[in-house]
Amino acid sequence: MGCLAKHLDKDDPKVHPIIVKLLSALSTPSQQVQEAVANCLPPLVPAIKEEAPDLIKNLLTKLLDSTVYGERRGAAYGLASLVKGLGILSLKQQNIMSTLQDAIQDKKNYRHREGALLAFELLCHILGRLFEPYIVHVLPHLLLCFGDGNQYVRDATDDTARAMMRNLSAHGVKLVLPSLLKALSEDAWRTKTGSVELLGAMAYCAPKQLSSCLPNIVPRLIEVLTDSHLKVQKAAAQALQHIGSVIRNPEIQAISPILLEALSDPTAKTTEALQVLLMTSFVHVIDAPSLAIIMPIIHRALESRSTETKKMAAQIIGNMYSLTDQKDLNPYLSSVMPGLKQALLDPVPEVRAVSAHALGALVKELGEENCSDLLPWLMETLISESSSVDRSGAAQGLSEVLCGLGFDRLSQLMPDVIAATEKTNLPAHIKEGYLMLYLYLPSTFGAEFTPFIGDIIPSILKGLSDESEFVRDTSLKAGQRIVSQYATTAIEVFLPQLELGLFDDNWRIRISSIQLMGDLLYKISGVTGKMTTEGEEDDNFGTSQSNQAIIDCLGYDRRNRVLSGLYMGRSDVSLPVRQAALHVWKVVVPNTPRVLREILSTLFSLLLGCLASTSHDKRQIAARTLGDLVRKLGERILPEIIPILERGLESSKPDERQGVCIGLSEIIGSTSREQVFLYIDSVIPTVRKALCDPLPEVRACAAQTFNNLYKTIGVKALNDIIPPLLEKLVEPALHENTLDGLRQVMSVRSKEVLPFIIPQLISPPVNTQALASMSSVAGEALTDHLSDILPALLSCISQASDEQQLTHDLENSRTLVLSIQDDRGTQIVLDVLMKYSKDESVLMRKAAVNLLCSYCTSTKADLLQYTPPLLHSVLSRFNDSDSEVIEISWNALSAVTKRLQPPDQIQHIPHVRRAVKYISEDLQDKADLPGFCIAKKGITPLLPIFREGILNGSPDVKQDAAEGLGQVIQLTSATALRPSVVSITGPLIRILGDRFSWNVKVAVLQTLGLLLVKVGAVLKPFLPQLQTTFIKALNDPNKLVRQQASSALQHLVKLHSRVDPLFTELHNGVRNTEDNQIRETMQQALRGIVLNVGHKMGETVRQNLTTTLLSFQSHAEENIRVATAGCLGALATIVPDEELVNIVNTDTLVSDATVEWTLRHGRALTMSALFYDCPERLLQLSIFNSLLQLANTLSSNDR
Repeated sequence: MGCLAKHLDKDDPKVHPIIVKLLSALSTPSQQVQEAVANCLPPLVPAIKEEAPDLIKNLLTKLLDSTVYGERRGAAYGLASLVKGLGILSLKQQNIMSTLQDAIQDKKNYRHREGALLAFELLCHILGRLFEPYIVHVLPHLLLCFGDGNQYVRDATDDTARAMMRNLSAHGVKLVLPSLLKALSEDAWRTKTGSVELLGAMAYCAPKQLSSCLPNIVPRLIEVLTDSHLKVQKAAAQALQHIGSVIRNPEIQAISPILLEALSDPTAKTTEALQVLLMTSFVHVIDAPSLAIIMPIIHRALESRSTETKKMAAQIIGNMYSLTDQKDLNPYLSSVMPGLKQALLDPVPEVRAVSAHALGALVKELGEENCSDLLPWLMETLISESSSVDRSGAAQGLSEVLCGLGFDRLSQLMPDVIAATEKTNLPAHIKEGYLMLYLYLPSTFGAEFTPFIGDIIPSILKGLSDESEFVRDTSLKAGQRIVSQYATTAIEVFLPQLELGLFDDNWRIRISSIQLMGDLLYKISGVTGKMTTEGEEDDNFGTSQSNQAIIDCLGYDRRNRVLSGLYMGRSDVSLPVRQAALHVWKVVVPNTPRVLREILSTLFSLLLGCLASTSHDKRQIAARTLGDLVRKLGERILPEIIPILERGLESSKPDERQGVCIGLSEIIGSTSREQVFLYIDSVIPTVRKALCDPLPEVRACAAQTFNNLYKTIGVKALNDIIPPLLEKLVEPALHENTLDGLRQVMSVRSKEVLPFIIPQLISPPVNTQALASMSSVAGEALTDHLSDILPALLSCISQASDEQQLTHDLENSRTLVLSIQDDRGTQIVLDVLMKYSKDESVLMRKAAVNLLCSYCTSTKADLLQYTPPLLHSVLSRFNDSDSEVIEISWNALSAVTKRLQPPDQIQHIPHVRRAVKYISEDLQDKADLPGFCIAKKGITPLLPIFREGILNGSPDVKQDAAEGLGQVIQLTSATALRPSVVSITGPLIRILGDRFSWNVKVAVLQTLGLLLVKVGAVLKPFLPQLQTTFIKALNDPNKLVRQQASSALQHLVKLHSRVDPLFTELHNGVRNTEDNQIRETMQQALRGIVLNVGHKMGETVRQNLTTTLLSFQSHAEENIRVATAGCLGALATIVPDEELVNIVNTDTLVSDATVEWTLRHGRALTMSALFYDCPERLLQLSIFNSLLQLANTLSSNDR
């Protein structure tokens, strides 16, 4: 009836009675009836619009106050229908919402709360999404009602919550969810419980909304499971059960109780849940509720420490993602990805492998755009410095991800990877990371990876030669993986690269290429390379079947090349390469001699190529292989090899000629004496020619060949090869090459060759160049011939026809003597040279001293024990008749003393003194020693020795050093001394400033005095220090010290321009000292100074000094009276005539007998000094006769 009425006009009189009937039917306690009325009523409402407010009031009254549940629910249906008919605005216009909110907050009447909840439920049901804006306002009341004390209210709340959630749109979810999640953080347990129950009710959302809200809801519900309030925990468990109840996947439905237990008790139940999931065979699509329960379990498992747990979680992800909808998966990506990344870096390889597979499956399902940060992270981790495990996991993960993205993405990335692995300047950890990709990409891509194999093999081989061990290991594993996987499908691609690697210059690449080649041959032949191959060198373990399998797969030509390379590896210069090659050879080759005969042609072709190689290792390998072939196949191949080698020596390629020598050397070393003699007529000319080759490397190799030949045929090699070489020395065109050839022979056979060639080289004309060339390689064998060689060299030098020849012979002779470094040889060299340095011939002396100087200057031998004779020998030449000999000897002395360390210098002071004394005795009438008088050189070689003795020696050594220095200074000219004055004077002054014994001071003062006599003017900068030092020494208790100081001061005063301070200081000393011995010495010094520079003395100073001296005429001690008279006599030479006459008249001519005899004695001494110092002056003065008369009178005195 209601459905029909909506087709009537709203003004039709039939409509109103129908509406009344429908409204009365709402009181029927039947949901079907009430729902049918609610569905028919909205279109009819416009007909009763004016009556609507009254109807709404009636319905609200019945809704809130009726005691019959069916009537209240019918009223709720009717209210919702009227609102739908009037429009959503009527909720506000008719105060419906405010009335319902007041009712739901009524704490006294549960029917009001229940009625309001019924209204909200049916408003949500009938209005659908139109009611969404009001849900936010209703939620706080719902949260409270979940914990209501009345069961009817709680039941109504559950129904209302389901109705709300069932009709939520995506926007509605966004409005509702934040407030519910926030409520979980409240302290009130009722609020928490309500929020949990509402969240549980969200399980009834539409499937589209479920997929967006459940990823946020379930983790929070899991958190609440551990709440302190039991009712909150119970509500969370029920909410999770609500979510589990809407699962549509049959497989998950069956195991949902176990999954829910894992969520409630993760510690005990996670592993069981994972195992159940792994054992479950999924047929249906996994829906959003299923994911909501599964993913938290997986997330927790990935964060577990258990290896097995992480592995199961990764396996489940890898298996599950193909059965899920992408939009359902996306929300979980951010929570699962960190765990997968962490599992990818797990130390356990199985976990890494499963995690990598899971990532690959995930990316394949979601696409690169949804995992945009995954590839950059993998690339970054691939080259990180953290650990090799991390790089391995990243490589494995990247391989699986690339596989998921497809071949095109791999093609884009591989050029960059290949370029990176071929760079030489990359750090080891980056290279290893990229190389690890080669370990996993073949497994993930299979046959699709074949196009890249040819490009990556070179970089793998380069990695095999890396300095870093872990880079080499990774490269080897990658190579083995490729060989193992593509041995039958891509052999044409990588075998040529391995063949090249067998002959690479780097031994690491060679050994790795052999290992990889072995793996390939094992794979082809069906044998295992893990068997032991201990036994004799030529014991083989291969079979005819395996050999035939290799031929069938590779063909004869390639089989021959591969086996030839392996056989050459058996003779490699590197032991690990030899061992690896021998192992592979034994495993795959059934019979060595037979296989060698089969591959001989190919092998010989490779050998010749390697013999001609620029690589030294290749030539050595080829030569050793050749020797091995000769030992194994003997006479069968010698007739073929020898002519080839002879022709090879005619080649214009130096490397090929060098290879011929290496090969010939190995053949001779591997062949019996009888076989060598069969081909001796070809071998000897070949060796002789090679020794004169223009290329030094060829000559060096030829010398080794000669060595092997000598070992085999003995002295015949010397007789047939050396004499022709010596004859060629006179040919200018061949001289240099031949000489070097002889030198190379000497380097390997010096003891045998030297006695053979020395007599010829030292016979006139002496071949100094040849001798010098031989000496560098002759070693100690040359020592036995030095007694013959050195005189010949000296004779040659002394007889040089011109300056150019002299320089040439001298330089060669120096080269020879400097090559002698052993003790015995050093002694012979020094003995011979020192002997000839005394030769009667000037030219011989010059030659000997020249070589001696060169030897002392440049030799590395220890000459310390030979220093005394060297010093004596070299210093003895300082008085030579030839100036050049003297100058060279000076250089030799400088070289000898420079080699001495300070402690050793002190030990040689006596030797220097003896040598100087010895040579000074031969000077005859010469005042200076010529060797000490060389301009700008002087005595500088000896100064360090004396200086060290003076400064750091014992007192006796200091005295010896000072006296020795004085001895040398005495023999040196002033001109030669000048450059050394500063270095001499400083140490001497320092010694006098310290407390040393009198004998040291005497020696030092004596030396300083000598210096002042020789080069006084040069010492002027030291004048203050010297004056202070000498005056201090005048006060020394020792008389010899005072006398030397007095003497030195008398020399020093000549440098003074202002002498008054000095006279004043001496005057004060004479007057004030209490020690008469010191006074006497000071007076003696004063007398000498007055005689030298008294004329510079000021008048006042002079008069004061005269007065003081006159007072000492009557001194009690005679020596003072004598010294005083001497000073007055010296003063008489400088005072004016009037002053002299006055002194004589007043203090000398008085001869009163009553005066004390000491005064009369003092005056007599003064008169004597006057007659001694200035007789001519006295003759001119009037007092002369009076003095004579006084002298006669005093001479008759009784004392």
